[in-house]
Amino acid sequence: MATKHAALHALIEPVVAAMGFELWGIDHLSQGKNSRLVIYIERENGVSVEDCADISRQVSAVMDVEDPIAGEYRLEVSSPGMARPLYSLDQFARFQGHHVALKLRTAFDGRRKYQGLLVGVEGDEILLQLDGEEYCFPIESIDSAHIVPQFDD
Repeated sequence: MATKHAALHALIEPVVAAMGFELWGIDHLSQGKNSRLVIYIERENGVSVEDCADISRQVSAVMDVEDPIAGEYRLEVSSPGMARPLYSLDQFARFQGHHVALKLRTAFDGRRKYQGLLVGVEGDEILLQLDGEEYCFPIESIDSAHIVPQFDD
């Protein structure tokens, strides 16, 4: 996790937890002069639009005081959804047996994108099975990852 993401996580997580939610993850996406701060929240019995609005108001108040992001940005609060992003080893472990898509920071075997069955977590490595082969990717090598929903015919 980058230093800026760690600082944002440390600032936002207590606010989200105090309201009874798990902070699933944070994406800070720069888009020219404007950027987006996307906060994913989770709760066992689900997340409503009102929950997102409540969290947004509380986090916005903290962000206004602390001012951790230079320039303009748009704050978005969402549930992770079915195609949820994965950020930590714990999250990968929780979704063992699901299909995931990974994008690596640098190419491995000539490619950066992999999609397959998440076999598990071993140490700090993600185990992915595709085309009958198993691949091990250190979590530090993963730029982004998300669940690929599977639907029965």
